[in-house]
Amino acid sequence: MASMTVTRDPPVKDEITLDREHGLFLLREMLRIRRFEEKSAELYSAMKIRGFLHLYNGEEAVAVGVMQALRPEDNLIATYREHGQALARGVDPGAVMAELYGKMEGCARGRGGSMHLFDKETRFYGGNAIVGGHLPLAVGMALADKLRGIDRVTCCFFGDGAVAEGEFHESLNLCALWELPVLWICENNRYGMGTALEYSESETDIAKKAASYKIEAKAVDGMDVLAVEELAARFAEEIRAGKGPRFIEAQTYRFRAHSMFDAELYRKKEEVEEWKHRDPITILYQELDERGLVTQEDLDRMEAEVAKEVAAAVEFAENGAWEPVEELTRFVYSENGHESTYPDWPAQVTETREVTFREALREAMRQAMTEDERVFLMGEDVGRYGGCFAVSMGLFEEFGPERIRDTPLSESAFTGAGIGAALAGMRPIVEVMTCNFSMLASDQILNNAATILHMSGGLFNVPVVIRMSTGGGKQLAAQHSHSLEGWYAHIPGIKVITPATIEDFRGMLLTALEDPDPVLIFENSLLYNHKGELPADAGKVPIDKAKVMREGRDLTILTYSASLWRALEAAETLAEQGIDCEVIDLRTLRPLDDETIMASVAKTHRVLIVDEGWRSGGISAEIAARIMEQAFYELDLPVERLCGAEVPMPYPKHLEEAAMPLAPDIVAVVQRMVNHD
Repeated sequence: MASMTVTRDPPVKDEITLDREHGLFLLREMLRIRRFEEKSAELYSAMKIRGFLHLYNGEEAVAVGVMQALRPEDNLIATYREHGQALARGVDPGAVMAELYGKMEGCARGRGGSMHLFDKETRFYGGNAIVGGHLPLAVGMALADKLRGIDRVTCCFFGDGAVAEGEFHESLNLCALWELPVLWICENNRYGMGTALEYSESETDIAKKAASYKIEAKAVDGMDVLAVEELAARFAEEIRAGKGPRFIEAQTYRFRAHSMFDAELYRKKEEVEEWKHRDPITILYQELDERGLVTQEDLDRMEAEVAKEVAAAVEFAENGAWEPVEELTRFVYSENGHESTYPDWPAQVTETREVTFREALREAMRQAMTEDERVFLMGEDVGRYGGCFAVSMGLFEEFGPERIRDTPLSESAFTGAGIGAALAGMRPIVEVMTCNFSMLASDQILNNAATILHMSGGLFNVPVVIRMSTGGGKQLAAQHSHSLEGWYAHIPGIKVITPATIEDFRGMLLTALEDPDPVLIFENSLLYNHKGELPADAGKVPIDKAKVMREGRDLTILTYSASLWRALEAAETLAEQGIDCEVIDLRTLRPLDDETIMASVAKTHRVLIVDEGWRSGGISAEIAARIMEQAFYELDLPVERLCGAEVPMPYPKHLEEAAMPLAPDIVAVVQRMVNHD
């Protein structure tokens, strides 16, 4: 059973000067949230609203109290139980109700629904259905403001369940380490979903947890709007004064089930009724009454006004339109996408200079940071150490610790922070040391970077670049030799590029930084030390086009990344045998350049796909399927695939080489295909 013990430090009610106008405003705000939620429950039962519906009944004092401390220019981000925050922030009730209906007049065009309310005008950056998943975004939004010297507070609401998530601890650590202007609001309503806090946490004092990160943290009676307002106002002013983040544990209680799906078998009705005696609306009304600041007539008038407002919101939603099915794929990528032209690509090389791929990449970062103050680099050991692969060596001394930003080993937090900074207008480069580490950040990549534009109905785009090394061949064994780019190519909403040439190592990064959507760059670490001839006038290159690297007539080899060089080596060997191969560097795995692929198929009529990744469910299967769908009658024989062996990468060199598609393997497969008849 959830205890009713409430800690409030300091006890402030008697110290608050309260005038009638403000007191009635607070009362009305809580009433409108309560009545809105009651109507939402009714509409859910009538099947007007579907999906998960998480109601805010009982917690109104938290949202209303905190909003009094915020300014219009402040940022706000919340969890999935965010109707109260949206309404208290000033999001139009009709737009909120229409969003719950799924109508295109909703605040996110109906794309997000109950758990994903967004509003650009009020700087409401959405509710997030992944418990704790939005905390890193708050870190990034605040970091963006600090880097630009903007006086703004980022306020982040979340529930007690998020405290068990790693992103809670990673985010608070980063926030405290960088002294960011975040006001953290934990709405402790005693239950994560159906498990009481005392059954899931060894330490139930949440403010104490926050304080362990050297963040000033206080618990407050979350059923008392005056107490919440006073503490939030004090903390917000301290944040604005440059004193770093602050943390409020608002001890509250939800009167309704976790969601409308919840049978609520985990708590007794008597417990709920006991908590209803501390209804925040009743508490404020009684306080105002004791001070002679409210009458029954005031309450009656408010109820009538709120009822009219809620009815108008329902009517607005009822009269709204369903988004046409023809617009289904809108907002997967930005409609104001990158439109640069590349008249000199592929380049007609005249004058070149020899540099390593690593140096070319470093030059691109230096150029981007010099030309655009919004660009910064963030990741593990990218600063003082110079990067795990020495890509950023020297940039720390040139641009300083603010823009070449070392992070803790917390991939989820710093990747999410990069996404949050991009939401707030920056152009971050996030470096994840190796692609296997990206699994720790996959929640942020999949559930935030790839989906926010769509969930927000096109309101918020995420121009973040995430770089990571990929591939085997270095005897780093199973956990540091993955090729996971094909996994990420499965996800709509992101772009996946795989540079293999020195021009692309430099130019694709520059183009990616101008793109309004998230771009993942997979850099094969075997290539960093390679030297190449970089054109003197090398610039940006397209990130949505494949490139024919060798013309041929007998067979097409489709490949990417380090496998390109193995394919070119194999092609030269095969040429000596009279077999003329066309080699295409895919360059980009999402979007795939079908036009270039199919043109080559029509020319050679035989296709081999070389992919260092695993065969089953890999990108090679996707490419083969597209060829069968679009160019089946051009084929003289079935598409062949040469992929990495389906084993975790072994350590011994001879076994590692056996697990990877190398040039002799390519030669053998091509010989068999050409001699098929």
